[in-house]
Amino acid sequence: MKAVKENRVYTISETEQDYYNAKGFDIMDDNGEVIAYGRGKTVSYEEYARIVKELKALKENKSAKKTKEPAENKTEE
Repeated sequence: MKAVKENRVYTISETEQDYYNAKGFDIMDDNGEVIAYGRGKTVSYEEYARIVKELKALKENKSAKKTKEPAENKTEE
């Protein structure tokens, strides 16, 4: 198990996981999969606003596709 933060990587045991996680380290298993993200991470407001806008556009696009699909899928007999 590893604790990763910026350019620091520590090999840790399960008993140390909570300590390093509380210090902001991401905890990864031996396969490189993230087990837990470090506490205290933030995202800038600009990035948050951009993602919210993008998500809203995707949801609207999905809704528009759902209303179009039944008419497009009809077959003539």
